[in-house]
Amino acid sequence: MDEWLWTSAGNLGRAIGRGEIDPVELAEVHLSAIEGHPLGPEIYARTTPERARAEAKAAAERAALGLRRSALDGVPISWKDLFDSAGVATEGGTRLLAGRVPARDAEVLANATLQGLVCLGKTHQTEFAFSGLGLNPMTASPPCVNDAEAVCGGSSSGAATSVAFGLAAGAIGSDTGGSVRVPAAWNDLVGLKTTAGRVSVRGVLPLAARFDTVGPLARTVEDAALLLAVLEGGRPADLAGAQLAGTRLLALETVAMDAIREGPRQGFEAAVARLEAGGATVEPRALPFLEEAMALSGVLFAVEAYGTWGETIEADPDAMFAPVRERFRGGKAFSGPDYVAAWQTLDRLRARWQEQTAGFDAVILPTAPLLPPNKAQLEADPDFFAAENLLTLRNTRIGNLMGLPGLTLPTGTPSAGITFLGQPMAEERLLRLGAAAERALA
Repeated sequence: MDEWLWTSAGNLGRAIGRGEIDPVELAEVHLSAIEGHPLGPEIYARTTPERARAEAKAAAERAALGLRRSALDGVPISWKDLFDSAGVATEGGTRLLAGRVPARDAEVLANATLQGLVCLGKTHQTEFAFSGLGLNPMTASPPCVNDAEAVCGGSSSGAATSVAFGLAAGAIGSDTGGSVRVPAAWNDLVGLKTTAGRVSVRGVLPLAARFDTVGPLARTVEDAALLLAVLEGGRPADLAGAQLAGTRLLALETVAMDAIREGPRQGFEAAVARLEAGGATVEPRALPFLEEAMALSGVLFAVEAYGTWGETIEADPDAMFAPVRERFRGGKAFSGPDYVAAWQTLDRLRARWQEQTAGFDAVILPTAPLLPPNKAQLEADPDFFAAENLLTLRNTRIGNLMGLPGLTLPTGTPSAGITFLGQPMAEERLLRLGAAAERALA
């Protein structure tokens, strides 16, 4: 049964449907693995064993009657600790929200439950989801699956590691500036950032509401597609017959390749070669207007984040890790007119992106321009933390600023992912492309 811990969610679902796996036994295997794993407390903020067992029992009964609700009915997954869960603490990775217990599930958790998924528990994250490194000395900082001394990426740190260490079949995280894609890439997973506004954020602790998105971290593109469907209560993307032949990809040169380090560069270049060998046409291209968009990041993200949580933070600022607290406080440097003007500029630049990328199936770039930094050094040196965090989120932030869905895939180089940016609200098309790319990159 230990092999179940490393089996894709899609394959687990099919085995349940064939009667080869009992959802109750599957849940118990995962709960036991979490309890017995030395990193269990660093990955899970809290487990929900009573809920998991009740949901698994109901899934087993449906399976026996041939009444399964979805392809993942009976499959156990984890949830980032910013999704409200009825009667169970949801604390957003911060001591400032300790003891916060919501009365009802977030809409996406309710949807997934109706589709038969089993909730294993809530995973650790960066404080208020405002860092891409995954370092949180105030609660827990899970290690990278490829380097025990390095951070694992954030802010969906426990989400990624719950899958990477075999403690969940899939995970649900959030992405405001890269918080699904960075930890997915650094732990050799698939991560899907959805288009802002596509998946409900009702009952999800906000960071910057106009950028906040919900998305899965998974072992395969198929799993990401199936998880997206259950979050929405809809039908999964049809991945059958997806191929790279005839695909046009724009390899982004502006910003994304600046100061890139050796591992991510090697991984990206090798991935591009395999995509071309698989039939894709890859065209390097600069989009200089992105420089202007990137310069807006401070006002757009920090103002909204501090406007949302500033009062809570200032009520007890010492309860926060100082580098994250000061990142929030950066939002105080801008005025209301600054914020409005920045959004007007960004809307204009988004239109330019659409014009200049319209002839391509996706834009590709390294998911992160660096490998996971050393945890102890980040904690000891605030300047190092600030610089590495800024670089970590630079490439992923392009997708958030341009309002796009993004899919990161492993390249075969440890902790080096490649991202495909699609068209707004076109996740199904992006996932089909990802399924074809996944086969080429394997």
